[in-house]
Amino acid sequence: MTTYFDEPQSMYYRFGEDQDQILKVLAERYIGANAQADFVYRVFQKSGILQNEKGLYDFNLSERFTDTHKGQVSYAAALVWGDENRNLDVLIRCYGPVRFYFNDQLVYRSTIMDEINPDATVKLGIDIKPGWNTLLLEMKYTPAGFGCQFGSDEGKVRILNVLAPFQERQGQAGWVYTKPVDQEEAARAFSISSTTSGSIQPNWNLFGREQDGIFEWLPNREWSIEQQTRPTLERLYGHVPGQRAYAWTRINNRDSAGNLISLSGHSSGPLTIWVNGKPAVQLQEAGSFESEIQASYGQNDLLVCSECSATTEPWSFTLNAAVNGKQLDLELPKHVHGASGQKWMYVGPFQAEMEPEVQDLLRTDRVYRINASPGSNEVDNQHKHAEHTYWQLDQPDARIRPYYENAMLSNKWTVGSVTNYGRWDYPLGVTVYGLLQTGRYLDRPDIIRYAAEHVQACTRMYDYSLWDREQYGFPAVNQQLVMMKMLDNCGSFGSAMLEAYSECNDPTFLPIAERIADFMLFRLERQEDGAFYRKCIGEFAENTMWADDLYMSTPFLVRYARQTGEQSALDEAARQFLLYRKYLFMPEFKMMSHVYDFKYKQATYIPWGRGNGWTLFSLTEVLEALPVEHPDRPALIQFFNELCDGYAALQGEGGLWHQVLNYANTYQEASCTAMFAYGFARGVRFGWLEQPERYIEASERAWSGLTRTAIDRQGNVHGVCSGSRYAFTAEYYDKDLLTVTNDNHGIGIMMLAGTEVAKMKEHLARQSTTPTTVTQPSM
Repeated sequence: MTTYFDEPQSMYYRFGEDQDQILKVLAERYIGANAQADFVYRVFQKSGILQNEKGLYDFNLSERFTDTHKGQVSYAAALVWGDENRNLDVLIRCYGPVRFYFNDQLVYRSTIMDEINPDATVKLGIDIKPGWNTLLLEMKYTPAGFGCQFGSDEGKVRILNVLAPFQERQGQAGWVYTKPVDQEEAARAFSISSTTSGSIQPNWNLFGREQDGIFEWLPNREWSIEQQTRPTLERLYGHVPGQRAYAWTRINNRDSAGNLISLSGHSSGPLTIWVNGKPAVQLQEAGSFESEIQASYGQNDLLVCSECSATTEPWSFTLNAAVNGKQLDLELPKHVHGASGQKWMYVGPFQAEMEPEVQDLLRTDRVYRINASPGSNEVDNQHKHAEHTYWQLDQPDARIRPYYENAMLSNKWTVGSVTNYGRWDYPLGVTVYGLLQTGRYLDRPDIIRYAAEHVQACTRMYDYSLWDREQYGFPAVNQQLVMMKMLDNCGSFGSAMLEAYSECNDPTFLPIAERIADFMLFRLERQEDGAFYRKCIGEFAENTMWADDLYMSTPFLVRYARQTGEQSALDEAARQFLLYRKYLFMPEFKMMSHVYDFKYKQATYIPWGRGNGWTLFSLTEVLEALPVEHPDRPALIQFFNELCDGYAALQGEGGLWHQVLNYANTYQEASCTAMFAYGFARGVRFGWLEQPERYIEASERAWSGLTRTAIDRQGNVHGVCSGSRYAFTAEYYDKDLLTVTNDNHGIGIMMLAGTEVAKMKEHLARQSTTPTTVTQPSM
């Protein structure tokens, strides 16, 4: 029997059969380890290096420097912060000769084949260490090309956030790069070691002052001399009579005795000022103003609307705030990294009658329409037909940009100590669902609220993230949702989103649900018979069907049908199960092959545990929703019983199932065990099973086994297989897919299994006390 800790460390040893206590510890450990840390706001200069749709930074220097000549080189530099050790695959596509230095070590020098083949992509593994890590690219000009593309493999999943080096740019996002210089001149700035390690010792350092080196680094940090002579609004937006812009700052009133604040200043045109959302100054035309307003101790939001006058006077305003004759400090209303010395955030210019409501401006989770361009109201098209904008600073091309910088996925699927809050991805969809069900079962509104707010952190930034992609080529938040190309990107978390909708009724959920439904029902790749599959041209999963995708699709379709009344979505969910059965079901074992490979026109014939767990888990969701009279229900009930019979026959020692179900020499795995316990318990409770007694015992034994061998007394979850690819051999699943502690593939399903086994026991207890009464199972 596989063991992960000693018996006294187990949840069972600590709490025995106390189901409520076990669920409480599971949920609270997760919440305690995943604090509600939202997105990080940074300065990003749009004139810098942007990403393409695959997330690769595009250094096409031939387009940026048209007068470069042979023998010149450019450098690009960035910093990456590591919260902990993280392995990352990076991709390089060369336009010309390239060298890549990571932490001062030469790790890649392009070959002639890399340089002349436009489709050549080189993959390198780098080990990001805790603390700062340095990236340096040396790119040499040739007439055939100049520069490269650089970024992480599967960039929407394994995010690579880079920060600008040098003290002057500290905290800003993005790369810096040099204007081309002669190679001989560049050589003076470096000392290349003659050792085989190829280390590099620059005579400047990325943590020093930018001005100390010999290079001219871009993008420019300072306004030109001519621009410096113009007032802020004029240099940001030009002279556009009749249009308006907003400026947002905070007054920090530290005078406990003074709540009357004096505002004074001058405006080149009409001006309105609000303090904490309430009108404070109204100026109908250009001139000076003076006013006293009530403001509380501490921080107070101050919002200014300035209209550009038709006169030739430059567009501007000035403002002073004082209390008891003492000047008050102004500061940014949002903590923005890289914005040292800045006091105001700006948004605009707005055409007449297009101004947002004041309460919609004192926030950073939306974009703003600035003109009245005609267009459709479709969710995906609204940004293409109307120009929008977002907050910026008084620096060249300096945009404020939110970034997801919490837990970053490693190639090795390791799970660290950094919060996962605010991330949209499929394992977290199961986690959110587990938290919701646990909160409901324990009557804990705080757990439910935490789960719903994780979803809201993503959905409330949805419009912004679409706009962010259009502006910068690749989104800095909600990467998988925005770059949705497969079921993994949308189905699981989308299902959890709809499950959370009943708790918070957040209107931001519904447009996203419509987009996901449209993708699944009308845009997703299908076989000729209508079965979902993965096209994935040029990728490892090319032309395959995965049992996992039943979970990535059907629970969402069930909830979408329930929310909208769209019966076709429920019909599609039932249909997909019957189609997947045709390709993946192994009747002699009564279980599912993990993958069907259309390249070879055959299934892999490997019954991976979690792939089968996803199948049973999802089938219970469909059966719960299918009306009794639905034509596919009898076939699906029979399929459910076949699967349960096949799984129950292979339950291992101590109640757990093996990583490859019919290979007893593979390790015992926790997440599939939890899914089978979940499925069996629901089958008993809803009356779908032909031999319920067998599955009562099996589900209870599975849960007992998990609490004894996979869940420790602190609520840590062990024995969960890491994220999978696929293979035709059992050895891959056993030897290459090792277990990860507190992997999100397992935490949520442990909570779901626990709640369902508890509900099953309650259901059986009610039946035993009222044997003549027909009861409906609790949901």
